[in-house]
Amino acid sequence: MTHPAYETVARVPTVSEYLRLRALAGLSAFSEEAATKGLAGTLFSVVVEHENSAVGMGRLIGDGGCFVQVVDIAVDPRFQGQGLGKAIMSALTDYIANSLPASVYVSLIADVPAHKLYEKFGFKETAPRSLGMARRAG
Repeated sequence: MTHPAYETVARVPTVSEYLRLRALAGLSAFSEEAATKGLAGTLFSVVVEHENSAVGMGRLIGDGGCFVQVVDIAVDPRFQGQGLGKAIMSALTDYIANSLPASVYVSLIADVPAHKLYEKFGFKETAPRSLGMARRAG
């Protein structure tokens, strides 16, 4: 990102940054244990920093060859509307284009209205051909 007040850094967020940004962005909560284990499985990640604080993040998870999923796109609401989500998605899609096989299947589950952002990066709804499905372990 070129905005002088923000820096997009290729790194995994710390557990505390991860949990804080998820909470601020209204994403579901995880335990510190779950976050620690989940972050260890990151394929690629970026953090947007502002005055030495993480204000946004996004991650790629998966096997890095056949399947990759975009997860944890989160921006602190105080910093939304400044192009940070686009900067995060640009960094993730650049990594996908330059570091992964062209045949990799990249998916995500889009919250509304965030799906409009993802459409700008080439993501399309899969329904009715396929539907996203999910469940929790417990």
